[in-house]
Amino acid sequence: MIKLYDFPISGHAHKVRLMLSLLGLDYERHEVALGQGEQNSDEFLALNPFHHVPVLEDKGHVIRDSNAIIAYLARQYGPHWYPSDALSVAHIQEWLAISTKELVEGPGAARLVNVFNAGLDHKVAITNSHDLLTVLNGHLAERQWVATEQASIADIALYTYIAHAPEGGVSLASYPNVQSWLTRIEGLPGYVGMAKTEVGLLA
Repeated sequence: MIKLYDFPISGHAHKVRLMLSLLGLDYERHEVALGQGEQNSDEFLALNPFHHVPVLEDKGHVIRDSNAIIAYLARQYGPHWYPSDALSVAHIQEWLAISTKELVEGPGAARLVNVFNAGLDHKVAITNSHDLLTVLNGHLAERQWVATEQASIADIALYTYIAHAPEGGVSLASYPNVQSWLTRIEGLPGYVGMAKTEVGLLA
């Protein structure tokens, strides 16, 4: 049985739950009590010495980092989500890289400020967010999915923090192509969302 260590309002953890659901996979979920410091326990550090969720256990293997996990799940259980031809791999990797920098430094950081009271520069995060959304909106002007001709793990890697960008004070109103893309993802069989979080809930 697949085991997932996660936290319900972590965007990184949600993308893994979404991938598992899209693939129709059963799994055992363990919610890591971040507020009580469980991520610093010896038991959890044996799984991930970097303290972070999500972590996945499957077939005796431990995989950390959300992008690594969704890549593993796709190749293991649904290869059409991560095609192996060179061009598809390159395009998917481009957007996975963006999900670890521009996405994290934009919508991800803005949400961290509003929801988790993180000590980051909110104005910079807002600016970064609109820079990313402008590029993505243009990219999606004549295509349905970000990397390939069908939905891929690149779409899943980007989805959660963009869908929840308004929680960080980032409006999506000026990005109709991005909104349409979000709707397409939400229409996929097996889609599961992440609960909306009130601003300042965990401040």
